[in-house]
Amino acid sequence: MLELNKRKSEEKVERAVLTIRTMVLEREKVSVPALMQKTGLSRGFFYKNPIVRGEIDAAMEQQAGMVDPRRNIISQAMEAEMNLLRQQLQKLKSENENLIKENQKLKKALSKKELNLIKQI
Repeated sequence: MLELNKRKSEEKVERAVLTIRTMVLEREKVSVPALMQKTGLSRGFFYKNPIVRGEIDAAMEQQAGMVDPRRNIISQAMEAEMNLLRQQLQKLKSENENLIKENQKLKKALSKKELNLIKQI
């Protein structure tokens, strides 16, 4: 009975370690919830088993320097959006300056006409 339990435990550890290493090779983010889903093992197993916990810690440390490809894509999309918004802002600033100049010219012309009207009276 003890031998059977020990063998089952070793199989679980082996399955967990293999899954962790596979996730690292496939550049998947290693997390306990992801491992639970892939292996069917309990959350406590991953935290309590020192061998598995060591593998998880090593994998997470290794992945800390890796960039998530989705994050890179999102960053690129946001950068493109920001560039577009900067261009729109520049265009609107230019348009605003032109409108301010035109407004000043029209005010001067209006004030000249008012002066001419006053002189005629």
